[in-house]
Amino acid sequence: MTTPALLPLSGRRIPTLSPGAASFPHHRATLRLSEKFILLLILSAFITLCFGAFFFLPDNSKHKRFDLGLEDVLIPHIEAPKGAKHPATPTVMGTAPPTVMGTATPTVMGTAPATVMGTAPLTVMGIRHPTDRRTAPPTARRTAPPTARTAPPTDRRTAPPTVMGTRPPTDRTTLSMCLFVLCPGNSQMGATIVDALDSLYMMGLHDEFKDGQEWIEQNLDFSVNAEVSVFEVNIRFTGGLLAAYYLSGQEVFKVKAVQLAEKLLPAFNTPTGIPWAMVNLKSGVGRNWGWASAGSSILAEFGTLHMEFVHLTYLTGNPAYYQKVMHIRKLLAKMDRPNGLYPNYLNPRTGRWGQHHTSVGGLGDSFYEYLLKAWLMSDKTDTEARKTYDDAIEAIERHLIRKSNGGLTFIGEWKNGHLERKMGHLTCFAGGMFALGADGSPDDKAGHYLQLGAEIAHTCHESYDRTVLKLGPEAFKFDSGLEAVAVRQNEKYYILRPEVIETYWYMWRFTHDPKYRQWGWEAAQAIDKYCRVSGGFSGVKDVYSSNPTYDDVQQSFFLAETLKYLYLLFSSDDLMPLESWVFNTEAHPLPVLHLANLTLPGSQAQR
Repeated sequence: MTTPALLPLSGRRIPTLSPGAASFPHHRATLRLSEKFILLLILSAFITLCFGAFFFLPDNSKHKRFDLGLEDVLIPHIEAPKGAKHPATPTVMGTAPPTVMGTATPTVMGTAPATVMGTAPLTVMGIRHPTDRRTAPPTARRTAPPTARTAPPTDRRTAPPTVMGTRPPTDRTTLSMCLFVLCPGNSQMGATIVDALDSLYMMGLHDEFKDGQEWIEQNLDFSVNAEVSVFEVNIRFTGGLLAAYYLSGQEVFKVKAVQLAEKLLPAFNTPTGIPWAMVNLKSGVGRNWGWASAGSSILAEFGTLHMEFVHLTYLTGNPAYYQKVMHIRKLLAKMDRPNGLYPNYLNPRTGRWGQHHTSVGGLGDSFYEYLLKAWLMSDKTDTEARKTYDDAIEAIERHLIRKSNGGLTFIGEWKNGHLERKMGHLTCFAGGMFALGADGSPDDKAGHYLQLGAEIAHTCHESYDRTVLKLGPEAFKFDSGLEAVAVRQNEKYYILRPEVIETYWYMWRFTHDPKYRQWGWEAAQAIDKYCRVSGGFSGVKDVYSSNPTYDDVQQSFFLAETLKYLYLLFSSDDLMPLESWVFNTEAHPLPVLHLANLTLPGSQAQR
């Protein structure tokens, strides 16, 4: 796996030139015509770059995922770094988080993570390294996980200087470094470092994890005049820091997560309590995206806060976090839903739905995911969340899920009473969600939902298999004789997305059908063949072209999710067992909270 060195950008400053007499001994008061022409070219190129960067960045992701540049790579529990500045087992509301035991285990790709033993009230048991052959099903050589032969170098002496893979992937890139590091003003928020921490930890990359921790201790500061996406910062920063805390026990991660969460709370200061999409970390002023249905908030954004905010209340004793997300749930429960479906837009001022557009892909996806995972994370005691999920999925099945003429099951989008027969790459996560939610389904429909998950996985695999590069397009249609194929040029790109591999992993965990490892390995080989570049990995602009051009961006979720799910796909089931861990939508694992004998602060007020 790619494990570039953790070096802050400040360590790679480019010397600046100061024009003046010393620099230009023959400085003239006027410029020649040729010099004016060159300056005009430079100015034109800069303007083109600005507009090009805006229009060529993908316009839909996990809801319209405006990338802050984060990454993450999952790993098993390892020993706490020696000489750590913070205790390995800090107290959390009087209880100790999981501690890391230094037990030796077989190694994979040169890593030797240890197992994690749970301590009350969190039960985090049975973390064993993926090479434990007692539980790992046999795999054929053709489905073996990536090895040193295909994995990029991890030796810092040979790896390019990056911030956890934040350097744009090719030397000729023109996109802003802040896509990867999030640089508000002159500050650096190290988004990729934070997002990658738990992956490093699970994979046993101890030195890199320690480097990331040190960078966070010394540099990560949220007291900046910067406007950020509440959704993206929550799932990547808050989720990443909480996961790193639970895995390592290092207090600094909890402290930073709480500091950030306090900065996000002003976003909820709206007439309805539905948060703004963006908030300024310094002033607390919030606003919504201009393109979002007359200033509406987005379902997948305000509906994807529950997991992290419940854990924040659990860790701090501050009821505000729990109360904020429960208020959202109560408000939605009172609203009428057209055909039982949740529209993607809700106005935070009026409390009314915006455009009647429903999607299980971008704009809607993780709302449904977090309903199910709220139930799982509560040790299946949050029955309200489970019923809300079941009702939503029933409506989705009735109105959005169809079979194509060729027998492929797909999930379309509902737009103003019309079903659009198009499915996005983002929607492919739903196969894993259906499998994850099968157990506990009403009316003994567990088998039905497991089969539905398998059918979605098959459809999404076909979207990969029907391209030249064997990588999936951003969206694909089921119209006019075309099935699982992108039609529009602006839907043919692949930006290292994880959703298909995520579904392969969940389906593998629940069925152990070897085809899911085979499909995952095919994707890994295609990524290595077509997306690897000199500085990391890059998205490609056309998966149907045998000579694809790069987009020169290594998305943060490539390390946070894509590589993590690949790693877990070829690991044994007792690495991050699903009975003990629930993954947030950025693949950051949070432990199940055994709340049978515990009341969260503020929960009584919500009843």
